Amino acid sequence: MRVLVTGAAGMIGRKLTARLLSERKIGDRPITELDLQDVVPFDAPDGNGIKIATHVSDLAAPGSARALAARRPDVVFHLAGIVSGQAEAEFELGYHVNLDGTRALYEAIREAGNAPRVVYTSSIAVYGGPFPDIIPDEFHTSPLSSYGAQKVMGEALLQDYTRRGFLDGIGLRLPGITVRPGKPNKAASGFFSSIIREPLAGLPAVLPVPRSVVCTHASPRAAVGFLMHAASLDSAAVGPHRNLPLPGAAVTVGDQIEALARVAGSDAVRLIREEHDEAIWAMVKNWPTRFEARRSRELGFKAEDSFDEIIRAYIEDDLNG
Repeated sequence: MRVLVTGAAGMIGRKLTARLLSERKIGDRPITELDLQDVVPFDAPDGNGIKIATHVSDLAAPGSARALAARRPDVVFHLAGIVSGQAEAEFELGYHVNLDGTRALYEAIREAGNAPRVVYTSSIAVYGGPFPDIIPDEFHTSPLSSYGAQKVMGEALLQDYTRRGFLDGIGLRLPGITVRPGKPNKAASGFFSSIIREPLAGLPAVLPVPRSVVCTHASPRAAVGFLMHAASLDSAAVGPHRNLPLPGAAVTVGDQIEALARVAGSDAVRLIREEHDEAIWAMVKNWPTRFEARRSRELGFKAEDSFDEIIRAYIEDDLNG
């Protein structure tokens, strides 16, 4: 079968591509061809028998999404997008990439007519406060950021195009993906990773919010697992409601720092400097914290149970990998 990954040059895109090439199948269906798309140039990995094509394009540009959909992929992982802080700072760009690009892709898939499984990476930013202590699966979406609004619109399109039979979509409301390797990006949530990643490398890190802030986290390893699992789920088991909050480890920032001390020692913790940032706090204080994630757990989605496990996954996969 043919698989398309949009946003393939991003961190999750690269890790997903590596997993696809390692497993060489989704469910019990062998992968024969892999299309990798991103807006920036990138090198194709060795397919080792799987035919790989790379596509450098802007999904929202006329004809770009149509050219990809015309290749009639059986599974589409739609990861392409810009992150929360950039979407807030660059309003027009956020809507161009996160909404216009998504709409163009879904329309191109509709025109191609083969109704593939589409796995869409959404976000917990679709929720807006005030929140209950644990957010139930049925909790309403009322985002308080441009990024969250764009993701809600992408979810609504996915739901409707699935209802109409144009595609077979599953939207994943990813928790905070931590610890992200590499350099910091423009996500407002980037400090969740930097306060772990930098000290593990012997570098200083800045904590811009109070230690009491709570977030639900999963590792990049778990995020790729979510995507792979969603690609092979039975549609009937998912049912008509196609956008799912996912499991993870719900901890305070203070809990993160305590986990770092347990895994790496007190010297690593001393590299964290607390320096309040009002712009980041203005976004973070409106973010959701803990999730019931009942449906996704029942459907077999799995993540780490503790932040210690998340740190160890980063050490195994990226620091020492």
